[in-house]
Amino acid sequence: MSSARKTAESARQRFARLLKTARLAQGISQEALAELAGLHRTYVGSVERGERNIAVDNMEALAKALELDISDLLRPDATQA
Repeated sequence: MSSARKTAESARQRFARLLKTARLAQGISQEALAELAGLHRTYVGSVERGERNIAVDNMEALAKALELDISDLLRPDATQA
């Protein structure tokens, strides 16, 4: 693959990027988001860094905590930061 070609963003990376973007846009800390979603704050941080192969149930909990649909955090056409 040539260095000029972009590497495709995985669904995990996309979810992580869009989760962090949404959280910051709402002015919510990782700790507050974790509490709203019923998850541990270090887990949320690792999800945002794309380190976790997150379960669908946890994806849904995070989306609901941000008052979003899970699909909002997976849409492939979202502008990359």
